[in-house]
Amino acid sequence: MIIDSHVHVLPPEDMPAFTGTGFHRNIGAPKQGRVPTTIENALEAAKIGGVDITVISNPIHNLRDMDREQQLARCKRQNHFNAAQQAKYPSIVAMASTVPYGGDKFLREFERAVKEDGLKGAWITSSLQGNYPDDDDAMPFFELAAELDVPVVIHPPSVGFGEELPTLKLVGTHLGGGICEMIGRMDYAYRLQEEAYFLGPYEPMLIRHPPSHYLKMMYLESTCHHPPAARCAIDTIGIDHFVFGTDSPPLFVLKKEGVELIDKLGLTAAEKDKVYYQNAKRLLKL
Repeated sequence: MIIDSHVHVLPPEDMPAFTGTGFHRNIGAPKQGRVPTTIENALEAAKIGGVDITVISNPIHNLRDMDREQQLARCKRQNHFNAAQQAKYPSIVAMASTVPYGGDKFLREFERAVKEDGLKGAWITSSLQGNYPDDDDAMPFFELAAELDVPVVIHPPSVGFGEELPTLKLVGTHLGGGICEMIGRMDYAYRLQEEAYFLGPYEPMLIRHPPSHYLKMMYLESTCHHPPAARCAIDTIGIDHFVFGTDSPPLFVLKKEGVELIDKLGLTAAEKDKVYYQNAKRLLKL
């Protein structure tokens, strides 16, 4: 049994209009005026991949271009469409779209989608127009999700970024917050560009290289308490940009664990010296 928990679809009325080369329902076949986020493509792709159950969802990236009433209407369309596909196809399971800090109307729509239509949880974006899931305004949404006993999936928004200060020495604590695990996806998004026309324009394009090129210009700090994660960071940015840290006040256990973490990474003596001492010495000009 294979369950694919991350597949996006769009209602036909919300398919973006364009004139570029698209995807037909036969995966990968070009055709004018079509986008790949159709329920037909989701079903066909499942057959190709040997997937038994497809969980459909949509974080709806263009909510950022709408006011609250428009956002609510868009979420309702998505929820009704997803529910219809779940009712029609035995292999389809559906999730709801919502704005967690949108207020009571969004709460009631989310509750309706779960209780009446049988949707299995919610997809939200990790930010929207300056709002974030840890805002106080989002607490009623999370309380409702807990009450309904359904999961909430947080999806990154579609945003651009650039690098205008190539000599800036930027340090990311806690291994950069998991960026090394996602950098491959960021690179493939950069490579897609025109092929991903249905997600919106990549303009203005503020970078000239894949995101991993710029990540390797950063320094990452070692606090994580999980050796495989630290190893991933080193393999991603290189030993010369990995600096030691423990994020511990005078707490003896944390300090000891932080120091011992480096011993668990399989580094050579010279590499350990860089992590424990040389990299920070060079960075701080000691």
